[in-house]
Amino acid sequence: MDGTLDHVMMRVADLDDSLEWYQSTLDYEEKDRWEADDFTIVYLGPEDMHEEGAMLELTHNHDGGPAEMGDAWGHIAVRVEDVYDAYEELMDAGVEDYRDPDSCGGSYAFVTDPDGHEVELVERDQGARWSLDHTMIRVEDADEALGFWTRKFEHVPTGRWEAGTFANYFTKPAGAAPEAMAVELTYNYDGRSYDMGDAWGHLCVRVDDLHEDWEQLMEREAADYRDPASCDDMYAFTTDQDGHEIELIERESLSPPLFPE
Repeated sequence: MDGTLDHVMMRVADLDDSLEWYQSTLDYEEKDRWEADDFTIVYLGPEDMHEEGAMLELTHNHDGGPAEMGDAWGHIAVRVEDVYDAYEELMDAGVEDYRDPDSCGGSYAFVTDPDGHEVELVERDQGARWSLDHTMIRVEDADEALGFWTRKFEHVPTGRWEAGTFANYFTKPAGAAPEAMAVELTYNYDGRSYDMGDAWGHLCVRVDDLHEDWEQLMEREAADYRDPASCDDMYAFTTDQDGHEIELIERESLSPPLFPE
């Protein structure tokens, strides 16, 4: 199984406003889109993103935007060379001041997009500027969450940070390029539960063979949520122990159209 993170999906209320924000603020370009009867999805990313880099998928439902942000998902993080310079650049461009570097100990910062999705700025030496570094989701049991990603998708731990009230754990596939996006699992020690909401959609993982890897996931006791046959044999979905949706997609590279005619 490949296990590389292909994209992260978020729902937006106004597609034009969101596209303008990500294209003008983060210099993203449109990679592909799919127009359906009742929704539109658009894939975005830096022009020179790495072949193992992850894209951002914006989904707009034509009958309206998301109703609840929820707290089961936290943020996406993008790479910058200098967090102070990058934050100041965004402020000069008219982005709302949300959490500046000083308020975050000088090592990262946060802004929000038009829908309130949080976007973290992190300093990294690898990857294109503004490329996706990680996606943070909140989990109710750290051991179960780590076991899910390591057993089901063959990820390995790549980092951890433990504080007085919470811990962050990062995973990627073994041997993944530094430019690949990681999953950040955030565990709060107070035993709280979370509301999924509908503004957060899913993570997507690349697989080598959709049907064979789906069967392997079933053998590994993954949730049978939406099998390939129910998705026209184009993709499939499972869920983790907390209900976060994880899509499986077979993709050789980013070059061919995501939705071939």
